[in-house]
Amino acid sequence: MDRQRLDKWLWHARVVKARTSAAALVESGHVRINGVREKSPGHAVKLGDVVTVALDNSVRVLKVAGFAERRGDATSARVLYDDLQAGRE
Repeated sequence: MDRQRLDKWLWHARVVKARTSAAALVESGHVRINGVREKSPGHAVKLGDVVTVALDNSVRVLKVAGFAERRGDATSARVLYDDLQAGRE
């Protein structure tokens, strides 16, 4: 697998609790891919894409590092992305 739907990836990476929440987040314009606002939950993300998410009065900047077939626990979700803001706060 070299790409995945944006809403599905956000859910698998545990950025949100439900896939419908991920879709709503994207449709409301709170997600950018490589600096470009994305409004389609079905947009495909690929390895190396930088996903910026405005969520709960904070911004997360994540680089796509992998994909999953199923949603796992927090430890398995952590390997799906590199947090580009780690250590900056």
